[in-house]
Amino acid sequence: MFGVGVAAAVGAAIAGAAVFVTVQLLQAPPALTFTAAAPALRVLPGEPPRPAWPGRAAAAVGTPGAGLLAAHGTGPRPIASLAKIMTAYVVLRDHPLRLGQAGPRLAVTAAGVAVYRRDEKQGQSVVKVVGGEHLTEWQALAALLIPSGNNIADLLATWDAGSLSAFVAKMNGQGRSLGLQATHYADASGLDPATVSTAADQFRLAVRALQMPVFRQIVALPQVRLPAAGLAYNVNAGLGHLGIDGVKTGSTPAAGGCLVFSAERTVAGRPATVVGAVLGVPATGAQPSELAAVITASERLLRSVGGLERVNVIRPGTVLGRVRTAWGASTAAVAATGVTATGWPGMPARVTVTALPLHPGIRPGQPIARATVRVGGSVSRIRLNASQSVSAPSLTWRLTRI
Repeated sequence: MFGVGVAAAVGAAIAGAAVFVTVQLLQAPPALTFTAAAPALRVLPGEPPRPAWPGRAAAAVGTPGAGLLAAHGTGPRPIASLAKIMTAYVVLRDHPLRLGQAGPRLAVTAAGVAVYRRDEKQGQSVVKVVGGEHLTEWQALAALLIPSGNNIADLLATWDAGSLSAFVAKMNGQGRSLGLQATHYADASGLDPATVSTAADQFRLAVRALQMPVFRQIVALPQVRLPAAGLAYNVNAGLGHLGIDGVKTGSTPAAGGCLVFSAERTVAGRPATVVGAVLGVPATGAQPSELAAVITASERLLRSVGGLERVNVIRPGTVLGRVRTAWGASTAAVAATGVTATGWPGMPARVTVTALPLHPGIRPGQPIARATVRVGGSVSRIRLNASQSVSAPSLTWRLTRI
């Protein structure tokens, strides 16, 4: 009987061991853990610029890549002929042109001549037109943006949408789609003081409009020859100063002097663009012209933010995280590519790291996470790869873990 008892005990022990081994082997290994590493660079190095803001006028400045650096002055205000930036933007969205294209021809009707004569009599900014004249789309846009013809704004609006009211509705629709929350258009030319915006909104619109090659080409021209008007000069007297190559001026008694400017810079051997907007500069005894006053204020602002830099925010191979396992294996998550950014010293550099689904058996170079790098309004996304392999847990570890 004793032998039978021993045999039973041994059998039970073997069965228990088998159950234990089975349970241990079938139990899923603990999940891999991912920990993000804080990047070394938190802000672009150097002394931040101190923008020379134009007193009680409103202003904003930034770059197309990094976005808005800063803005001064709050609340919407009349923008005068800056409204023509949106007029041109809507027309070019509806009737795109490539560089070198003239586009369709717009006929100047008796109604168009009547608008010209009315606007001229009122002392508005106009471009001469005559009955039977034809302007190509390119010529009409040039007449709108270079000598700033209010009558040309009405001509383009009616041609595009069938009526001024329908076109203004398009302008406001585009404003909403672009996130210009403080902007409202009451007309196509900006003569109406109910056409209002902020400097920050005008910065955002200019950045979008400058992405259109034909728009960028036209606003940089110092002059244009038109069929009936002949040689017409750009009212933006700032062109060519400090690298300024656009964009649009405006002035009315209600709006004061207004200017949206773009200026080319070379940063670390690469081109960069500074975009700014200045609204509501009054005439003074020293500068009785509102346009001259706003150009002076804009150039002062542009000089004050001249220190653009190109910075390596993330270098290839930078460790931005680490994967760890319960069985002691680990790997670093390293940047597969670098990220460089053009911006001003002091701009924040934010890095957000997100792990991909992780499983044992990671191979060297395998993507294991993604990083989103934000410098101002510039956003870059890069892949993070495993620096070394992460093997599955060994049989010994699986059997002996508790």
